[in-house]
Amino acid sequence: MLYFCRKLEQIQMENILIINGWHSFSVAKGEFNKSLLTISESFFMDKNNYEVKVTKINEDYEVEKEVLKFIWADIIIYHTPIWWFSVPFRFKKYLDEVLTAGYRNGLWNSDGRSLENPKINYGTDGLLKGKSYIMTTSWNAPKEAFTLPNELFNQMNVDNSVLSGFHAMNRYLGLSLIESLQFHDVEKNANIGEELSRYKLFLEKSF
Repeated sequence: MLYFCRKLEQIQMENILIINGWHSFSVAKGEFNKSLLTISESFFMDKNNYEVKVTKINEDYEVEKEVLKFIWADIIIYHTPIWWFSVPFRFKKYLDEVLTAGYRNGLWNSDGRSLENPKINYGTDGLLKGKSYIMTTSWNAPKEAFTLPNELFNQMNVDNSVLSGFHAMNRYLGLSLIESLQFHDVEKNANIGEELSRYKLFLEKSF
């Protein structure tokens, strides 16, 4: 019995916060991101060493409780579509509200600069250091829009173009990136089954 208790103590629990950034608007149904959320939630809940909390932007939320979720989490998983080259507007509102409420309240203390030398160290006073995040984005745009010459994004990849600000936001909080996964051409030409399997395989290999 004593040996069994010691084995349990050696299991390190990790807290997983999963955020679905999709919300209802126009003709968008969000089925792909709902599927990613279901896969993430099931994957971690089926394991003994993870605790899971979920936020769905399409549902009501309490800002202070969301701040506490960020503080509680060891890993944050963002699932979001990209609408007009950014995250959906209610997801952006959520981030504005939650991160602002987290000022000197567990998420960040300042922008990191000092009065003595205000030109350096911007974005270094986040309080979530040691924690990390995963980002999945779904696109109408094909992958080739980012890779081929003379296409819209001038051969700049997703993370260095559309998602650069989102990644900077997470670095500002002190979070480090585990992986950024993109799912392209979801509305027209993607093999949805294969794309969801690709995400499952990523989770299995990473955790």
